[in-house]
Amino acid sequence: KDEVRELGIALGIDEASVWRHPFPGPGLAIRILGEVTAERCAILQQADAIMIEELHKSGHYRMIGQAFVVLLPVKSVGVMGDGRTYENVACVRCVETTDYMTADFYHLPYEVMGNMSSRIINEVRGINRLCYDISSKPPATIEWE
Repeated sequence: KDEVRELGIALGIDEASVWRHPFPGPGLAIRILGEVTAERCAILQQADAIMIEELHKSGHYRMIGQAFVVLLPVKSVGVMGDGRTYENVACVRCVETTDYMTADFYHLPYEVMGNMSSRIINEVRGINRLCYDISSKPPATIEWE
């Protein structure tokens, strides 16, 4: 990947494209465990956009090999204002790797995780709990499906 990025820069390809994290071939739906609906796709897109924005703001985006949000087929009780909610659980996955054959979870600072969690839970209707995946590859894979 490093050689490809160097070549991309040498060819004049814009940095945002050169440094963009890999996207799964099957598409975004691979990151929705359980039923795939238009509503769940929209929820995942919003959460993923906030996560990526927070990685850029904190200066961690380029240090991470791949980062994304997974929408889980699990709901959780929460509290918003004066009422209880029963909404989706999502999980952030950030890994560092040199070859994508092996990977370790990225040690994201708690402050960045806290900002992501606060923003996603407060800004994305449909998520009320956010987890962080600390699995290595192997035995886990980078993607969840």
